[in-house]
Amino acid sequence: MDFATLLKPEAVKVLTSASSKKRLMQSLGDLAEQVYGLPSGEILDALLAREALGPTGVGYGVALPHARTSRLESVAGVFVLLDKPIDFNAVDRQPVDIAFGLFAPEDAGVEHLKALALVSRTLRDSAICAKLRANPDPATLYTILTSGEAEQAA
Repeated sequence: MDFATLLKPEAVKVLTSASSKKRLMQSLGDLAEQVYGLPSGEILDALLAREALGPTGVGYGVALPHARTSRLESVAGVFVLLDKPIDFNAVDRQPVDIAFGLFAPEDAGVEHLKALALVSRTLRDSAICAKLRANPDPATLYTILTSGEAEQAA
């Protein structure tokens, strides 16, 4: 499992308009619809339902919202860098400016957990997050995430 398998280049975006957690979730759903053909409203509902179980803001400005859907055959992701951090009810109470939305088939099991672990370990690396925050260009963000450094963090 690697980022190039999880993430298409067009699934990386810089957001200038997310003003709340729900708006960010909506943007993740919209991006999943544009790139993977998933229904935005259905994805938003699944993300919010998962979030109701416990916050996916993991700390240090990073959120990993994730959900399962019957509309996918393999795990897929979207990455968003926010130009202004938002309150996300993260575990460390810090605002979030990096979000990786992960979507898995209903029966993905281990594959979903491996993908979540890969993203989590990578985005826990402060050097990678610093590079992401310093490069607000989607192509550069994709390169940072799919480079050997990000894969080695896993």
